[in-house]
Amino acid sequence: MQYAYDISVVVPLYNEEESLPELVRWIKRVMHAHEFSYEVILVDDGSTDHSWDVVHALGEEDKAVKGISFNRNYGKSAALNEGFRRCTGEVVITMDADLQDSPEEIPGLYDLIKHQKYDLISGWKKKRFDPLSKTIPTKLFNAATRKLSGIQLHDFNCGLKAYRQLVVKSIEVHGEMHRYIPVIAKWNGFTKIGEKVVQHQERKYGTTKFGLERFVYGFLDLLSITFVSRFKKRPMHFFGTMGTLMFVVGLGITFWLIAQKLFGLYFNGRARDIVDQPLFFLALVAVVLGVQLFLAGFLAEMISMASNKRNEYLVRDRVGALKK
Repeated sequence: MQYAYDISVVVPLYNEEESLPELVRWIKRVMHAHEFSYEVILVDDGSTDHSWDVVHALGEEDKAVKGISFNRNYGKSAALNEGFRRCTGEVVITMDADLQDSPEEIPGLYDLIKHQKYDLISGWKKKRFDPLSKTIPTKLFNAATRKLSGIQLHDFNCGLKAYRQLVVKSIEVHGEMHRYIPVIAKWNGFTKIGEKVVQHQERKYGTTKFGLERFVYGFLDLLSITFVSRFKKRPMHFFGTMGTLMFVVGLGITFWLIAQKLFGLYFNGRARDIVDQPLFFLALVAVVLGVQLFLAGFLAEMISMASNKRNEYLVRDRVGALKK
């Protein structure tokens, strides 16, 4: 298969006007030193500073620089998703725009994908310069993700990653799911996933966009992606199983109450009314829930077969070849 470039570098950004010129120059030096053909796709996620003006200027100065500007802030996942749709390189590298990811890592990442045939390589910032308020939640987050996904990576949230082009063209990310791209890739059949220790730089400009609420959203997204990845194409297997189990439990309790009453009437001549027993209402709730879950599975099955809607984001402007 023919590719337009050896490498596509996708950089999501939000209010990073100061770091962008230095980052692009740094990437250019590394690419020229190793004689890579490349493109840099800068995805402005609705910045409120002058980041887009800087992207425009960089694009006019260097044709390898291309840009996409969202009309508002959609989040890092949306920016990555749009960059993945537009990239044309054989190997796709993602990195943050704040200069904490070093472009010097690009050749090593490229080699692992190109020559060692990995599907995805995730960076591991073994030595970090972040405060404890960020590193401790990150460790807990990574441990939970390893446990649920079975992927033994130390740093799922590292922005510096490398992919075969087929991987990024086969997945969609939204919400806070950029953290779980290795998980999404694995459940799409890309199982050769590795990691590389990478250098973590101290933040030079601006302020961190990190917030503890992102871990709450991230954990909810992990549960969501676990469910969707396993049952997206067969929701009836989940809802139908749960519904059938609830229905059988409710029906079993009902039959037991009826048998108990008949037994009492036959041997004692009297028995407690079924509707006077708490178990009757438990059985009723179980039967109703069982029917509802079964119907939910049926409707979800119908929707999954009919739905073809993809992520769509309002793009305000583009730079370079992406204007086409």
